[in-house]
Amino acid sequence: MQESMHKGTNIALEADSVRAVLTWTVDVGTPDVDASCLLLTPAGKVRSDDDFVFYNQPRHASGAIVHGGKQNGAGVRHDQFAIELGAIEADIDRIVVAASADGGTFGQVRGLVLQLVDGSDSVVARFDITDARSESAFVFGEIYRRNGWKFRAVGQGYDSGLHGLATDFGISVDESPTPVPTQPRAARPVQAASVSNTAGEEALPVDMRKRLSLRKQQVAVSLAKKGATGVVARVILILDASGSMTSLYLKGTVADVVERMAAVAAQLDDDGAMQAYTFATNCARLPDLHIADLPDWLANNVRVGAMKFPGRKLKADPSGRLDMRSIGIGNEEQKVIAEVRRFVADNPTPAPTLVLFFSDGGVYRNREIETELRGAVQEPIFWQFVGLGKSGFGILEKFDTLTDRAVDNVGFFAVADIAKVPDAELYDLLLSEFPSWIGAARGLGILA
Repeated sequence: MQESMHKGTNIALEADSVRAVLTWTVDVGTPDVDASCLLLTPAGKVRSDDDFVFYNQPRHASGAIVHGGKQNGAGVRHDQFAIELGAIEADIDRIVVAASADGGTFGQVRGLVLQLVDGSDSVVARFDITDARSESAFVFGEIYRRNGWKFRAVGQGYDSGLHGLATDFGISVDESPTPVPTQPRAARPVQAASVSNTAGEEALPVDMRKRLSLRKQQVAVSLAKKGATGVVARVILILDASGSMTSLYLKGTVADVVERMAAVAAQLDDDGAMQAYTFATNCARLPDLHIADLPDWLANNVRVGAMKFPGRKLKADPSGRLDMRSIGIGNEEQKVIAEVRRFVADNPTPAPTLVLFFSDGGVYRNREIETELRGAVQEPIFWQFVGLGKSGFGILEKFDTLTDRAVDNVGFFAVADIAKVPDAELYDLLLSEFPSWIGAARGLGILA
């Protein structure tokens, strides 16, 4: 049997035509499931309601997608679509495979699986949905253009049913109000706020794009609370890659942090890009993170440091990735602080620089760190340190109380488990001191 894909993973499709087959177990009390396909432009919307293929509109005008209807098997039911990839119109960027549950939720539907089957009836992709709960509509996967056609397992649910799913993709629905799709961590904004448009956002996977949109709104709200609406800043991310961080990398916590920080850069930075550094014993600058490249950037650059054994040479990675043995596994925060200071000095910009520095502690170079941060007081940089855990942060957690500085250029807070901190709370903490520093720095002529 074809192994199930994990949520967020993708595979290339070699076949010119596939069948998307949704299967579920039929029990007493199981809600009926109605599958659908949506043809989306690069903007993530349908061109018109004609791009919504379902039981009541079973054939797309292009003939590229045809709803085959439901079929019953031994204790299971199938709903399927025939998709001719070669006939998909040029202005269609992706095909979303979704469904709604009639009279219940997907948490009541057992054995839910989406399979893509080629012309020889071979299963080329399989995605088992095992985490559905209260959702009454679901995006299971998407077929999208990327040097050919690829399939991505999505697994994004909507508590708001078909109405929420349809309106989210630009389909007219004669109901109100418009609900918002559920997100596991992205909190709804508490008030209206101006949200920046980010180049490349439309290229993201559906679920990632939705999280980014909601998170940008929350960043805007956090800034508005501080009277900092419209602030523009260069955002630099620093990731601790020391050996003690290994479990946080393996669990995906660091990747999730990067995705959440990408929303800060998307909202604050005028080009939506974010510079990034990694450090342990040594430090290195990573490729700039552009929103359109976020999935690939996470896969290639969110990696923990490694030891270099004597006598073994560092090797160039064919993909161009950094050899993490050059970073090591120790804690030398002062090196990356100095490196970022040099970068900012060599690359001046009218906007202030916000450094988002994540570390799990183990700080012991207190004197060197203090020297670097005191030396940065007259520079257009605000250093926001985030402790992952509750101890071992040395001078970083004491810096707020240090005197003899013209302006407080350092913020610090620690959280026991950042994965459990809601977006609203996290962004409020991240941006609590930055706006006031901007005002103070302008008063001293550090910022124009």
